[in-house]
Amino acid sequence: MTSQPPEHGRRRAPIADSYNDANALFRFLSHLGWGDLVNIGYFTWPALPAVLGGLGWFQRRLLHRSLALLDARPGHRVLDACCGRGLSTATLGEAGCAALGLDVQDEQIAEARRRFGDRPNTRFAVADVTALPPRAADVELADGTFDRVHCLEAAFHFGPDGRRAFLAESFRLLRPGGRLVLVDLTWPTADPGTIDTADPTGLVRSAWCFEDLEPLPRYLTHAAEVGFTVRAVHDWTRPVVRLPLGLMKPAPRLVATEAGRRALCLRWPGLRELTRDDWAEVVTSVRAHLVFGRACRYSALVLDRPGPAGSGGVR
Repeated sequence: MTSQPPEHGRRRAPIADSYNDANALFRFLSHLGWGDLVNIGYFTWPALPAVLGGLGWFQRRLLHRSLALLDARPGHRVLDACCGRGLSTATLGEAGCAALGLDVQDEQIAEARRRFGDRPNTRFAVADVTALPPRAADVELADGTFDRVHCLEAAFHFGPDGRRAFLAESFRLLRPGGRLVLVDLTWPTADPGTIDTADPTGLVRSAWCFEDLEPLPRYLTHAAEVGFTVRAVHDWTRPVVRLPLGLMKPAPRLVATEAGRRALCLRWPGLRELTRDDWAEVVTSVRAHLVFGRACRYSALVLDRPGPAGSGGVR
């Protein structure tokens, strides 16, 4: 978003290229069900057979868990930060909230408007959530004008300064008693620079356009510094990172063989459009993600702006 990752030995690319066919892994995952959402998904052992139906079900499951933490009620004004293609914003609107979806990518907002722009209670605009304009989609973004702020698996793009700025902007926007739910990849050590050991070639960071991950203690420190009360911290590393890693582990060997590729194409025929070079890039990318995923963590933060009970409710 506001911060672009360093070169890491690979080409520098805009964030949009992480979420289109310029990223071979994204292209591969799109055929396996990515589309409405682009989060990793929430996996549990009993639900793993659903993988054969594609990844979208698991992504929607993660969204619903994130929104459950938000506890948005009919009549609440909700800012959906980094809304992507708009499904999360539309879901909030359908629940009776006045939902505003913001994203820095013009392409994503155009797609969100195409799909959900005619829904009641749902608006979209292009904006940088780390440095908000005074208004967006004719909605005033003044101090204390929102009951809830939601950000699902996007803040890792912001960079350390951008994440701190987003926390401050969210606190400013929220009414007393309001809530921010921030779900993000996090780093297990106090020194985010150790990410180089998990991504030595920078392939993962270049693929998804980020420079580092926020250490969880620093996230919580910054949240407290801007005034938030930490209501809860949920460690979702196992269902969001570890179990998907287990599913991905056989992928490089499978994709590296012609027989394996044919088997995948039988289940997901759209994969036939991938070239031999695309398949090779997928193999390399998956291997890098397997190493990286063993090091990172995944956290759901529930942060409340202090205030009288019920002051963040319906007006």
